Amino acid sequence: MGVPDFYPYRSAADKEEYLAHYDALAAKQWPLDSDTRRARTSQGSTFVRISGPPGAPPLVLLPGTGATSLMWAQNVAALSGEFRTYAVDQLGELGRSTCQQPFQNLGDQMAWLDELFTALELHNGVNLVGMSYGGALAAQYALRHPERVKKAVLLAPAATVYRLNLEFALRMVLVVISADRYLPRLANWMFADAARVDPQWLQETMVELFINMRKLQPRKTPIPPVVKDAEWAGLRVPMLFLVGEHETIYPAEKAVRRMRRVAPMVTSEVVPGAGHDLHVVQAALINRRMVEFLR
Repeated sequence: MGVPDFYPYRSAADKEEYLAHYDALAAKQWPLDSDTRRARTSQGSTFVRISGPPGAPPLVLLPGTGATSLMWAQNVAALSGEFRTYAVDQLGELGRSTCQQPFQNLGDQMAWLDELFTALELHNGVNLVGMSYGGALAAQYALRHPERVKKAVLLAPAATVYRLNLEFALRMVLVVISADRYLPRLANWMFADAARVDPQWLQETMVELFINMRKLQPRKTPIPPVVKDAEWAGLRVPMLFLVGEHETIYPAEKAVRRMRRVAPMVTSEVVPGAGHDLHVVQAALINRRMVEFLR
């Protein structure tokens, strides 16, 4: 039996209701006139927002789990000044991508990215930026396919650079038990700086997280590993690793110290006044550092 055409939503009605919400959110949040495209891969059709000058160096933006291409609303204008940006709705998550073959492991996701870049006619010299889970995917792809990647930026990548905190794991378990009770607590803990400087962003993010819990089917999300020392030592792609000083998924300073010790191709920095919301609460700083590095 094949995957229903509303996957990963629980029903066709849930999909229709969310996409109406998503389109209204895009009209409100997305700062640029952008082309949109559906890129066909063997796993499904990937929805991509394309901005920036044609012919400029390509830059693919990978969102975190539970997020869509709209996650980059506060970054895409700065990045699109010098790059041709491709903001992706990941398969099997919220958004307008259509998943026909759910991912079973990281190998499936690497194959999807490989096919996606080819479908977008991005052959070699691709720049990657990934946030959280998207950062983990960017790192894995650069390690496995260095011939196709020019540079990569990892914003607080899930695992990858350091093992996840036990407190984070326990809070996630509590959210599964009771989202109504524990999801707001998780969001306020992870995004404490946004709660202070941009409460509207936090509220909109909370809505998306609740929708994710209520409208998406339970699905297998491959867990990214912590990359081994020897793998980092053999990395051939220049990378920038940025993590907020108040990061909650792992200790920022320890992660940076480890990367400076084992990963000569990675520039690692702690971003002040931010946690897992660094791309929002320190958007100007993050945008500047990304452009400088990728340039």
